[in-house]
Amino acid sequence: MVSEHIIKSYDQELHKLDNIIAEMGGLAESQLASAMEAVEKHDSDLASAVIESDTRVDQLEREVESLVVRLLALRQPMARDLRQIFAALKISTDLERIGDYATNVAKRSIALEQSPGVRPVYALPRMGRLAANMIKDVLDAFIGRDADKAMAVWYRDEELDEMYTSLFRELLTYMIEDPRNISSGTHLLFMAKNLERIGDHCTNIAETLYFLVNGEPMQQMRPKRDRTSLGLADEEEVAPAGRAEAER
Repeated sequence: MVSEHIIKSYDQELHKLDNIIAEMGGLAESQLASAMEAVEKHDSDLASAVIESDTRVDQLEREVESLVVRLLALRQPMARDLRQIFAALKISTDLERIGDYATNVAKRSIALEQSPGVRPVYALPRMGRLAANMIKDVLDAFIGRDADKAMAVWYRDEELDEMYTSLFRELLTYMIEDPRNISSGTHLLFMAKNLERIGDHCTNIAETLYFLVNGEPMQQMRPKRDRTSLGLADEEEVAPAGRAEAER
């Protein structure tokens, strides 16, 4: 937990930083859960609500940025405090991206309603549940400053990659067998890729938390089991309007 400082307002600002991150994480987790529910129940209204809620996550990210600038300018933080501040900045960016990917799942679910059904859509909820659990657990790890729990999330990304690879191959098979499946299959491919990328951002948060707690970066290579060869255009899926450069 954050240590007590001579200036009480300093502690309050650090606590506020953690609280904003916790709120962002809760919203991102809720966005994903609702987006997956919209997919399963074919609920366009729920999907639209997810899309509209993304503005709040963006607003919270801006609040983090503003508070970080204030802390750096006025408090001249050192050691663990400095790590906490930079960790919050990095984690807020990852959570904002998670919110974007959940929003994209919701958008694709609306588009999917206009396409004929494809059986592999029922494989998506498994990916969604795993991704949602990763968000929840990495947020719990952040709140508790639990590097071991963060590492457990870090390792689970491998499972999500394997699920994505399996679904990717299955969808390609369906599209090759019947060209009428191409439209819906493409939507599902992008939705699955969004979920896989959510796992990557959870992994980023886990690595940031490890550094926050231990004061040094992880030395292990990130496990990666995404065996797909098709480069889906993430920048078309997730880049908000006005973003100068898509995430690589």
